[in-house]
Amino acid sequence: MQEMSLDYHFTVEQEVGSSTHAFFGFNGTGGIWRIAAINEAGGWKDRTTVEDMDLAVRAGLKGWKFLYLGDLQVKSELPSTFKAFRFQQHRWSCGPANLFRKMVMEIAKNKKVSLWKKFYVIYSFFFVRKIIAHMFTFFFYCVVLPLTILVPEVDVPKWGAIYIPCIITALNSVGTPRSFHLLFYWVLFENVMSFHRTKATIIGLLEAKRANEWVVTEKLGDTLKNKSNAKPAPKKFRFKLGDRILIHELGFAVFLFICGCYDFLYGKNCYFIYLFLQVITFTIAGFGYLGTIVPS
Repeated sequence: MQEMSLDYHFTVEQEVGSSTHAFFGFNGTGGIWRIAAINEAGGWKDRTTVEDMDLAVRAGLKGWKFLYLGDLQVKSELPSTFKAFRFQQHRWSCGPANLFRKMVMEIAKNKKVSLWKKFYVIYSFFFVRKIIAHMFTFFFYCVVLPLTILVPEVDVPKWGAIYIPCIITALNSVGTPRSFHLLFYWVLFENVMSFHRTKATIIGLLEAKRANEWVVTEKLGDTLKNKSNAKPAPKKFRFKLGDRILIHELGFAVFLFICGCYDFLYGKNCYFIYLFLQVITFTIAGFGYLGTIVPS
């Protein structure tokens, strides 16, 4: 499921940005920079947790062009534990939102790039993909749609609730056709993660307490390597409740279960099928049964 999200990001977002605007957000690895571009852009800055994207945007505003090589592959390890994945997603959602807050006026006032490119960076690159996408996914599918079940006077047309989202989802999976059979569960999982990403996005926009929180994404390969090099010590099993139990996710599972039961008893659109499956996914995530479980 991580592959499906990342393949869309690279195959669609990065390549399209490169071919149409000669710009895309640098990911921090697998890239070659001209020293002159880094120096002209002002060098690395630690004002956000996405210093690589920050540098890319500033270099783009200076007129430097970016070229994405889709046929060049660079190996990278993905986070294997759900805890590490959540920390990574918090940084990837909070950082761009915080950078947007700090750079939107700078982008708008820039005179070195075209109006069309400024519109692309502000609206498409930042506003739609980095802010609205997370919030819309969460609020529409996990809040608004379930609440319409409890308020029968509100009717969401099927083309808006089912058809268009299904088309968009199918297009999002075009980068990973071999995983098409996971598409439906990928949607349920992304809805759960959209809650976490929405919180992170709001924190970044408001520059709240955790806006500049930096937690290195723990990779299982690094962990196993460090354990093999470490001296053997007496084994102690420690269970940290906060590492596994996610109260907010379980709370939403209860909310969606109530809405699903109401729709099963009184509804007409059979939304309860989706709601009960979403309840299961929120519950699995809430109890931490995702990814590799590494004992403390």
